[in-house]
Amino acid sequence: MSDPSVRSGPPRAPMSAWRMDAVAPLSPNGWLRHDAVMHLFPSSGATDVLEIGCGQGGFGARLAQRHRYLGIEPDHASFTVAEQRLRHAGGGEVRNARLELLEPGQFDVVCAFEVLEHLDDDTAALAAWVERVRPGGLLLLSVPAYQRRYAAADELVGHFRRYDPGPLHNLLTAAGLVDVRIRHYGMPLGYVLEGGRNLIARRRLRAAGSTSPQQRSAGSGRLLQPSSGLRGALNRCGSAPFRLLQRAFPKTGPGLVAAARRPAGP
Repeated sequence: MSDPSVRSGPPRAPMSAWRMDAVAPLSPNGWLRHDAVMHLFPSSGATDVLEIGCGQGGFGARLAQRHRYLGIEPDHASFTVAEQRLRHAGGGEVRNARLELLEPGQFDVVCAFEVLEHLDDDTAALAAWVERVRPGGLLLLSVPAYQRRYAAADELVGHFRRYDPGPLHNLLTAAGLVDVRIRHYGMPLGYVLEGGRNLIARRRLRAAGSTSPQQRSAGSGRLLQPSSGLRGALNRCGSAPFRLLQRAFPKTGPGLVAAARRPAGP
């Protein structure tokens, strides 16, 4: 396994949006999340970026265009897709490895998108993530919003919970983080997409039998993901007006993104 200190930097000439759609297409909900996340992502100074649970690499391929990027993904099938996508995008690295193998304090930004809700012990997970952030660096995550909205789609993909903004804020501060910022995303399209996922999930749950949340979590990053450049381009273009619209509703939506800083001092 290569040393994270020698992973490749971002490519010199970032891909066009159309080419990136072909290499690493995002789902409509992925585009809504991407827009909200990038509003909290540091505009400068973020050089070394770690993504925990990078799935099939749709987001990671884009981060790798501008940063020294490392993604880790425990599901081997998703890892294989992510590895190919980052290679075609021309930057970054992805590993089918455990977080514990990475040394503490290496990264300016540590990301985990739609991961925390899959973990039984979210307090311990956050502590391990914060440990990988450099002092003064940023932890950036996304989670589904509001426990009262827990439904079939959450059960299908192995979610232990959803998060209300207040408890999420408390969880981040209890992990020693400061300057916590939380915003919603997905108003209004995200509600429609979530409703569709719940309809599909109710049918799939009947066929899932007695599989555990851990087993369902393992393949969650592969569900309902686009696999073609055409679909990727349609998702990007079709979601564009809704990405703009959701910015007017930072306190409403079925998803949350949060950014919080590790204190720079001892």
